[in-house]
Amino acid sequence: VRLQESGGGLVQAGDSLNLSCVASGRALSNYAVAWFRLAPGKEREFVAGISWSGGMSYYGDSVKGRFAVSRENDENTFSLQMNTLKPEDTAVYYCAVGYYTGSSYAAYDYWGQGTQVTVSS
Repeated sequence: VRLQESGGGLVQAGDSLNLSCVASGRALSNYAVAWFRLAPGKEREFVAGISWSGGMSYYGDSVKGRFAVSRENDENTFSLQMNTLKPEDTAVYYCAVGYYTGSSYAAYDYWGQGTQVTVSS
């Protein structure tokens, strides 16, 4: 599975962004998908995930109520809608795909190359 993120950029605090991840090589419907982020000087952080059917989604504590993950299996894509962005959301965001749901990066077998999100105060 090859993954490609898009949608990152520079925004101001309080703005919104929508990240997309397009998968190729295999049907995404067989996999759980997730978003992680990595900020300078910090450990990789789980952001959001969604089950293969889309029936279950879950979020990291720092983004609950502000971010929403979704997937379109027919289009082999999944997205992360980020609202009310804060400067502490600044990071490189990665999409990931795996056979099992979970918040650990070890649960995911395939990763995109990342897209930068910068939130200015």
